[in-house]
Amino acid sequence: QVQLVESGGGLVQAGGSLRLSCTASGRTLSSYAVGWFRQAPGKEREFVACINWNGSTYYVDSVKVRFTVSRDNAKNTVYLQMNSLTPADTAVYYCAATLLLVRSYAPEDFGSWGQGTQLTVSS
Repeated sequence: QVQLVESGGGLVQAGGSLRLSCTASGRTLSSYAVGWFRQAPGKEREFVACINWNGSTYYVDSVKVRFTVSRDNAKNTVYLQMNSLTPADTAVYYCAATLLLVRSYAPEDFGSWGQGTQLTVSS
């Protein structure tokens, strides 16, 4: 099973940018679909973005023009570039991976998870 570690979270002002990284070990990530999820205090974990093994991407509407998911197979890493951040983006961000066909972009579709990284956007 692939092990995932997120990094790059932190504190940023509204309107700022940040890039999260999801680095894998144990397996080559190139064959996996990798999703980004987030969970704010008191809320359910929600889907943010996904990049499939072939490079195709999918985003939740609320981040579609602000976030970009990409992958660097040579580094076994997937990135989430986040621009124009707002306080509503504050959450713990998780990356998750699956070898299976992603059908609904629900957390249940993904079998391997990282430990999460905190993003806090101040107003």
